[in-house]
Amino acid sequence: MNAVELRQVEYFIAVAEERSFTRAAERTHVSQSGLSAAIRTLERELGSPLFHRTTRSVELSPAGFALLPKARAMLDLAAAGRDAVAATTTHLRGSLRLGSEQCLGVIDITELLARFHRRHPHVDIVFDQAGSTTLLERMRQGSLDVAFVAAGGAGRPTDGLRWLPLAAEPLLLLCPPDHPLSERESVRWTDLDGHGFVDLAHGWAAREINEDALAAQGVQRRVRYTVNDIHTLIDLVRRGLALALVPAPVARKTHAAGLPALPLAEAADRPWRVSAVVRTTDQVVSAFLRALPEPLEPRDPVFSAGAPG
Repeated sequence: MNAVELRQVEYFIAVAEERSFTRAAERTHVSQSGLSAAIRTLERELGSPLFHRTTRSVELSPAGFALLPKARAMLDLAAAGRDAVAATTTHLRGSLRLGSEQCLGVIDITELLARFHRRHPHVDIVFDQAGSTTLLERMRQGSLDVAFVAAGGAGRPTDGLRWLPLAAEPLLLLCPPDHPLSERESVRWTDLDGHGFVDLAHGWAAREINEDALAAQGVQRRVRYTVNDIHTLIDLVRRGLALALVPAPVARKTHAAGLPALPLAEAADRPWRVSAVVRTTDQVVSAFLRALPEPLEPRDPVFSAGAPG
């Protein structure tokens, strides 16, 4: 397929995973009208609708379900071909110590690592997953080269760390389908007062952001369940045991499909701010940073400040 056709496939995958033309357009850095036109062209070429569209949702059609694994394989094959060629012309050597918080929703860590390894097979990669607080401490100690973290809007770079902002997202209330709040279009902070919640452990960015936001609104909540993985958090909500205040990427996960995700009526800010954090930019780190997606929002001077490394 040529580049235009591959782009159509990329747009199709984005819509399928985001279940929204608006979010898919933001993810792929294209206008919504351009993305919609590309999808319509692809549907005409294949002779079948790929999505069932309503005013409230976008779901895969049977043809779309059939195409999705083939589309992913197609993009993987194209990327592997480009990377195989690149590997024959570059001989970068060294090590890369990388950390990331889970379910950031902005980047696919495993795909990014696989692609970098294909391009630079002689670079030794060490990866660790932990909460943002732990990762930032390891960055300050010099035991990591790059960390993908999330932080609230009041966060500040410290100790010479360089923050490269990637995206910002709102918080949403994830609740069981039969919960009294589930039928609302949005909720107010005061609606959360007194309800039982599940949240991640202290050290994960979502927990710190939630507690800061709730304290600022004067809302009291009881965290009945503390977990260290997103799937357990979603399962506890689905079984009706608790509510969860989560960044939008968590609510968009396939595992959360069918759970109401309600915006907060008074929340104008997008406190879930995802960044790549680096201390120094040697040859290996520089090559890795070039593989990152472009920022999805204008860089905030507060976050991009710090020593250039």
